[in-house]
Amino acid sequence: MENETTYNYRVVRQFSVMTVVWGIVGMLVGVIIAAELVWPSMSFDLPWLHFGRLRPLHTNAVIFAFGGSALFATSYYVVQRTCQARLFGGKLAEFTFWGWTLVILLAAITLPLGYTSGKEYAELEWPIDILIAVVWVSYAVVFFGTIMRRTTPHIYVANWFFGAFIITVAILHIVNSAAMPVSMMKSYSAYSGTIDAMVQWWYGHNAVGFFLTAGFLGIMYYFVPKQAGRPVFSYRLSVVHFWALISTYMWAGPHHLHYSTLPDWAQSVGMAFSLILLAPSWGGMINGIMTLSGAWHKLRTDPILRFLIVSLSFYGMSTFEGPMMSIKTVNALSHFTDWTIGHVHSGALGWVALVTIGAMYMLIPKVFGKEGMYSTRLIEQHFWIATIGIVLYIASMWVSGIMQGLMWRAVNSDGTLTYSFVESLARMYPYYTIRLVGGLLFFIGMLIMAYNVYKTIAGHQSDEPAVQTA
Repeated sequence: MENETTYNYRVVRQFSVMTVVWGIVGMLVGVIIAAELVWPSMSFDLPWLHFGRLRPLHTNAVIFAFGGSALFATSYYVVQRTCQARLFGGKLAEFTFWGWTLVILLAAITLPLGYTSGKEYAELEWPIDILIAVVWVSYAVVFFGTIMRRTTPHIYVANWFFGAFIITVAILHIVNSAAMPVSMMKSYSAYSGTIDAMVQWWYGHNAVGFFLTAGFLGIMYYFVPKQAGRPVFSYRLSVVHFWALISTYMWAGPHHLHYSTLPDWAQSVGMAFSLILLAPSWGGMINGIMTLSGAWHKLRTDPILRFLIVSLSFYGMSTFEGPMMSIKTVNALSHFTDWTIGHVHSGALGWVALVTIGAMYMLIPKVFGKEGMYSTRLIEQHFWIATIGIVLYIASMWVSGIMQGLMWRAVNSDGTLTYSFVESLARMYPYYTIRLVGGLLFFIGMLIMAYNVYKTIAGHQSDEPAVQTA
């Protein structure tokens, strides 16, 4: 194991383990609320088990607990390795771990109790928002402090993506969370009406664009070349990808507000920039996948590499689907339907979760001083179970969503609606069941991962050859 005096792996280990733990928690809550849509009585009329309270808990747990912990772990690891410098601010780095863990625990308590600001991906109330801001600014100090003390002249492109994500998320969170507290656990937004909606979706879509895209592209640009044992396909393309993505994503938020009180020109700006986003997104996907040039054969034997490359395929699919859904005429069909749910999860499970899982399988043996993961066979099983689960999930939601949209807009010759809302709900029922099965499979995959990680950390030896991380 590398000398701890060289790099600070302690905080990386802490965040890596919690990534797996929060992944299980977040996916479990997702399975529970998917089951509640199949069997509505599952909430037992208990308010803290109500879908409306557990759903924000699920999104916060998956995005900020699972995804956030993965970003902390990988960015702290990558910035040290590529800058060849120890993590800046030892105690401050430790604070970011305990502070972030406290934020997550507070979310897990307050959201089921009904304390919410009502803003998508920003539901937490003002005292927790302040703690998030403090932890995040500390994160920025640690990350950029490490870059400033680097012993290499070059700043590797993965750090550009991590840096942009850290700065942008800080601005998004602080601006969108501006509120007037009226009690210890209740506040009202500083903005009103349509302006509040616009600020919220400027934040909401860029939480997707920077937290769930730029940050995880930082993971991709380090771990894909490393596991493939190949240099990144085009370093020039990676720099173009970076600048094109971060300068375009900021303007895409209004596509969430089509046919609303937001001025038409603002809606059209959001749609135009969303369509432009297709180019840098696919540029990044192609750059990642083509890094395997000369090493395609490794996909047959290396399930970790398979996680990383299939995640890029889902990234390409999601970043094609998103711009298409932002077109006003398409949005007229897709908005408020399960199609949107399918799109979100092809990105969240297919891109974010798979690239995270692949990175964790690479990272955990390294920071715990092991030769490789305990069981390659378990990684293989995890890959297929997770992939089948994702396909079942998103395909069922695509079919359900398009059917919903068509049923809602169908009219008779006299102008009356052809179907009642309850009729569309009854038709969606089989697809909700399929979605539950898909989500359950993905959750089982996370349990397999947890077992594999536990055996690896505990130092148990498997009777099969381990997958070597490059």
